[in-house]
Amino acid sequence: MTSTIKVNTITTESGSTLTIGGCGKTVALASGASQTGFGREGSVNWQTGSLKTTTFTAVSGEGYFINQGSAITMNLPAGSAGAIVAVSDYARNFATYNLTVSPNGSEKIGGVAADATLNVNGQAATFVYVDSTKGWINVQNAEDTETGTSFVTATGGTVTTSGDFKIHTFTGPGTFCVSAISTTSAENTVGYVVVAGGGGGSLNGSGGGGAGGYREGRNAPIDNFTASPLVANAPTNAVTLTASAFPITVGAGGTGVSASPFIGGSGANSVFSTITSAGGGGAGSRSSSPRDAAAGGSGGGGGGACGAGTGGSGGAGNTPPVTPSQGNAGGTANGPSGTHAGGGGGGATAVGANAPGANSTPAGPGGAGATSSITGSPVARAGGGGGAGRSSPGCSGGGAGGSGGGGEGAGHGTTLSNGTANTGGGGGGAEFLGPAGGSGGSGVVIIRYKFQ
Repeated sequence: MTSTIKVNTITTESGSTLTIGGCGKTVALASGASQTGFGREGSVNWQTGSLKTTTFTAVSGEGYFINQGSAITMNLPAGSAGAIVAVSDYARNFATYNLTVSPNGSEKIGGVAADATLNVNGQAATFVYVDSTKGWINVQNAEDTETGTSFVTATGGTVTTSGDFKIHTFTGPGTFCVSAISTTSAENTVGYVVVAGGGGGSLNGSGGGGAGGYREGRNAPIDNFTASPLVANAPTNAVTLTASAFPITVGAGGTGVSASPFIGGSGANSVFSTITSAGGGGAGSRSSSPRDAAAGGSGGGGGGACGAGTGGSGGAGNTPPVTPSQGNAGGTANGPSGTHAGGGGGGATAVGANAPGANSTPAGPGGAGATSSITGSPVARAGGGGGAGRSSPGCSGGGAGGSGGGGEGAGHGTTLSNGTANTGGGGGGAEFLGPAGGSGGSGVVIIRYKFQ
């Protein structure tokens, strides 16, 4: 038998205590009814029948088990004093698939207006909203106390991602604009590759153009991308970001020349923050006097011998000097009087090869560039240009361009080519009585940082 009592208000007859139910009895709210004024005791109702596998918005008073196969986000409800939300790693894989806890609008987690990340296997956390100063505070945690963690936020260039890292690639002048930095200072030290424009070749038994200077940095404790051999497994020439605009300069390649003064044009510098890479040195020619090549990030190759003279010397690399070195010297044209072959332009990781001492042997190839996976896959840059040979049958072929965009030198069986754009490769040399030498490839600036 069920009895129903209908009243508007229950009050005590005297005193301040009202007792409902008796010892050992249960007082229950009907299904669908809501309560006000009773408050909470710091507990939640765990939603055991609804495991979360995708991004969702939490409800105050509920706890959630996360069973994801990818990184997802839990959006917190609008904060009100006493609101409570809990979460637990059902699948025990938060280290692989992080859970992002995102506050509503500009609200805070632990006093920071940013997302928090749960990344420990088996982690559980309970968040209570306190006030606008601290926002949501974690009151229980299986591991460490959680607070909001912010990351670098920036614009500029062409933006790609690789895992937890963003990559900004500048193939021309621009601005890397940082609007926010990380609350973790180590994450504000960023990886980069800065390559200057490659040097140009010349005509008439030219050497190869030197590669643009190659400079690379890596924040090894934070990032694990495969850097070139020039960078050790520790921060090198680190650039630390601030919330400001960083002008980016991308150097143009040097011009391949066909007239006086017969030295190939040197490449232009590339710049990011405190990092400046020097343009590659222009190549020497049989027609230049002296036949020596120009110095630069990597030096140009020396011009071939002419008349009673001897061949020219390669230009010096790593000019001006930096540590680690930004490039190498160009090769020398070793031939005796009348030999046409030029030396190879220097590359980021190797010197340009010397030209041999006879017209029947190939000209000097360009020095090898550097290979880095800063963009998420291995790419070679800053190869030296190949020296020129002679096109007559039985004479020397042109030198091969160095890996990383170096242009091929002209000669018997080979065709003159420019340095590849946005690699800083040196231009190939032009053979005896040939046209203008190859132009150097333009440079590039690449910046990489942790964004989640």
